[in-house]
Amino acid sequence: MKKFWFILTALVATCFLVACSGSQGVSPKTIKEKKKIVVATESEFAPFEFKSLVNGKDTLVGADIELAKAIGEKLGVKVEFSVMSFDNVLANVQSGKADIAIAGISVTDERKKVYDFSDSYYTSENVVIVKKDKVNDYTSTDSLAKQTVGTQKGSVQETVAKKQIPKASVVSLASNGEMINELKSGQIQAVVLEKAIAEGYIAQNDDLTLANFNLK
Repeated sequence: MKKFWFILTALVATCFLVACSGSQGVSPKTIKEKKKIVVATESEFAPFEFKSLVNGKDTLVGADIELAKAIGEKLGVKVEFSVMSFDNVLANVQSGKADIAIAGISVTDERKKVYDFSDSYYTSENVVIVKKDKVNDYTSTDSLAKQTVGTQKGSVQETVAKKQIPKASVVSLASNGEMINELKSGQIQAVVLEKAIAEGYIAQNDDLTLANFNLK
């Protein structure tokens, strides 16, 4: 609990600086003045942010969602979630449509040129999902040469796949659910995802599994 509040304090102190060049000087003070914080996020990134039935109602839940609510509570303001495709999340912060973005966002040198980030609170690991009956066919990045690999548009995994599986045809799709459906139907042969998210999809689809190699 102490660690959580330390992270929360760091987030409150820094997350409002995100993309200030594109917004109108977002700060804790301006947030408190308008009495709400608009949070850009997506809804297909379990366990961080996803939709689930709660008391019969389709509800946005997840670790990042609870973190955003805690930030709002700490500041004494209402939290308003703006749900969109991942490739639009950061753009909405830069344009000022959202105050902050919480969506399992990885820090990169390129992104740091435009956005300020809170302290990291999760270390990701990139993995490859394949159909279970093909796991022995795809045992390395080289084995995916001339195959079609799916990634989420605008994600770090999109860049990772292009760099680390250069001989594959990398297709960027808007949502993780779309990628999984295309993998299951055979339209693509592999999907690159962050490990925790990948394991969630595998748990729901017994015809899918992790490839026996990881990406950096």
